[in-house]
Amino acid sequence: MRAYLVAIFLSAVFLYYVLHCILWGTNVYGVPPVEMKPRKKVQPCLERPAFASLLRFSQFHPFMCGSDFEQLAAVSQNDRYGLPYGIRTSVGHFRFALSRLQTCDLFDEFDKEPCKKCVVVGNGGVLKNKTLGDKIDSYDVIIRMNNGPVVGHEEEVGRRTTFRLFYPESVFSDPSHNDPNTTAVLVAFKPLDLKWLFELLTSGNIDTNGFWKKPALNLIYKPHQIRILDPYITRTAAHDLLRFPKAFPRRQKPKHPTTGIIAIALAFHICHEVHLAGFRYNFLDIDSPLHYYGNATMALMSKNAYHNVTAEQLFLKDIIEKRLVINLTQD
Repeated sequence: MRAYLVAIFLSAVFLYYVLHCILWGTNVYGVPPVEMKPRKKVQPCLERPAFASLLRFSQFHPFMCGSDFEQLAAVSQNDRYGLPYGIRTSVGHFRFALSRLQTCDLFDEFDKEPCKKCVVVGNGGVLKNKTLGDKIDSYDVIIRMNNGPVVGHEEEVGRRTTFRLFYPESVFSDPSHNDPNTTAVLVAFKPLDLKWLFELLTSGNIDTNGFWKKPALNLIYKPHQIRILDPYITRTAAHDLLRFPKAFPRRQKPKHPTTGIIAIALAFHICHEVHLAGFRYNFLDIDSPLHYYGNATMALMSKNAYHNVTAEQLFLKDIIEKRLVINLTQD
């Protein structure tokens, strides 16, 4: 009888273990845990970069990895903030989106260069007629943002792109802009951005409600090209670089960093030397070109209540004057 009871007990324990593995093999959202291939650590340089004093963590993996982003949230304090500065209240959205990606790697596995020289290419009209294309293409890492085109502007801005930061309202949808060597990095400002990515990658119906303008309805990038930027990088841009308050007065609309400043924050975490191009604007002439492409003028910049462009220009002026970065479009 005793042996019988022991057998029943052991069977119950085994059944509990099996059920535990099945139930916890998927989370409450029904998305299997994402096992991305192991990330390759960013190799440190022997010398500190000029901008090291601006950073809390000099070496930080900037892309979300599906298998451990929740565990690392406490280390980076991502669990204390909601989007765009953390994962609080959006864990499910991150899991959905990450479940469709294939890797969180930073660079190619054959890339052995530890101390990278990088250029962050803004979209400013100052790039017009500068013929910096060949110079920009000579860098180890070239970071661009949003829908600043390369096609048709190669002489001004170059041909190569390592990373392109985007959000749903700013990403390319025309396949002529696709570059198979580009890693496209989603900067999630709201939970809807992650939902949008998941729906595109699963060929689902795209809900366009809740976006400030119509988002892209197709992706020109393959899943292996896509990453999701860790909100810590965006938070670094806002709180550490621009010194924005962590809480704005109730009646004041919160300000967030532009994609350009976020791109600089990314460069600070993965590069040893950072140069800038296309970040200077002519605020004295509202009819001057806003971008190196298209017909938008500086008048459009004054209508943007989401960003603090004055604070960003002062920050850029400071890091350029202190030689923390090199500005290729100073004149």
